[in-house]
Amino acid sequence: MRGFAFMVWGLKRAGTGSSILSALQDLSVAFWPCRYKMEKHLQVISVLQWVISFLAMGAACTVLLIYMFCTDCWLISAIYTAWLIVDWNTPKRGGRRSSWVRNWTVWTYFRDYFPIRLIKTHNLLPSRNYIFGYHPHGIFCFGAFCNFGTEATGFTKKFPGIKPSLATLAGNFRMPVLRDYLMSGGICPVNKNSIDYLLSCNGTGNAVVIVVGGASESLQCAPGLNTVTLKNRKGFVRLALQRGSDLVPVYSFGENDAYKQVIFEEGTYWRTIQKRLQKIIGFAPCLFHGCGLFFGNSWGIVPYGNPITTVVGEPITVPKIEDPTEEMVDLYHAMYIRSLQDLFDRYKTRFGLKESDVLYIQ
Repeated sequence: MRGFAFMVWGLKRAGTGSSILSALQDLSVAFWPCRYKMEKHLQVISVLQWVISFLAMGAACTVLLIYMFCTDCWLISAIYTAWLIVDWNTPKRGGRRSSWVRNWTVWTYFRDYFPIRLIKTHNLLPSRNYIFGYHPHGIFCFGAFCNFGTEATGFTKKFPGIKPSLATLAGNFRMPVLRDYLMSGGICPVNKNSIDYLLSCNGTGNAVVIVVGGASESLQCAPGLNTVTLKNRKGFVRLALQRGSDLVPVYSFGENDAYKQVIFEEGTYWRTIQKRLQKIIGFAPCLFHGCGLFFGNSWGIVPYGNPITTVVGEPITVPKIEDPTEEMVDLYHAMYIRSLQDLFDRYKTRFGLKESDVLYIQ
C-alpha cells in the first residue's frame, strides 16, 4: 500500500490527472490476463470432471467399495451396501434431486466453456406433462446435461412450473456413488418404469428428456454432420399416448462439434465390434478425441470449445389413449418428425449452419 501511495504521490508531483488515470489502467490490464486464464482453467476443470465422472466414477467407486471390505473400514462398506439395497428402487420412483447440487457454481463454468445456451420458443403449461425428444446424441450429451441436469442455463426460470428429468442409461444407477450423483441433478433411468412413474404418479409439470437416438446415434456424430436416428424409434411416442403427455422436439446445434470421431462404415469389422459391444454393455464405444489439457492443438478428452445452442420447440398436444393402435402411433410419430424438421430449418442459419444444410433422419 505504501508503494502504491508513493507512486500516486509521484504522479501528482509530475502534474496531470490523466497520467494517474493512465497508470491505474495499465495496472488493471497487468492483472486482467491472470484472471482470464484462471477462469479458462476453471471452465476446463469443470468440463473435465464431468467427463471423468461419467466415464470412471462408477467403476472406481465399485472397486473401492469391494476393496474396503478387505480392510479395517469394512463396516463402512457394509453399512453403505445395506443402504444401497434398501434404496435400490429410488431411481425408478422419481429419484432424489437436489436444488443445491443443480445450482452449483461449477455448472456455470461448465456452461461458459463452450458456451451452452437454452432457447425457449413456446410456453409450457404446468398443468401438463411432457416428453422432450432430444437430438442429436453427440458423444456425451453436453447440451442435454447442462440444460436439463443443472440450472446453469436457467431452465426453471424460463419454464416456470416445469421440472425436467433427463433420462440416461439404467446401468449407471447400479453403480455406487455415481447413482447418487446423477439423481441429485434430477437424472433418471431411461426405462419404462421410471418414465411411467414420472408421467403418471408424480403429478403434473414434469418434463422427461429422452435422447431418442441413443447409443446408435452416437456412432454417427461428427463435426458438420446433422444426422438423427428417429425413423424406427416410436416407443417414446407410444408412451406419450398412453400417458397423455405432450411431445416436445428439442435440437442442439453444435452438439456434434464437441469431439472428432472416427466413423466406421456399415459392414466393416470395427463397426460390427462396436454394435456387439453396444448390445452387451448398453452404450456404443466410440473412437473419438478432443483437445489436450495443456495444449489446444494436441489430442485429449477435453471437448472442443464450440458453442452449443439447445432450442426447445413447440409442444405437440397428445391425447391419452391407454392402448393406442399402430396407426395412431405412426400418426403422431410423423407429426413429431415434421415438427423436428421445421425446428431445424427455422433456426439452422441463426446458429452457424448454412441454408443448404439438411437434417438427415434415419
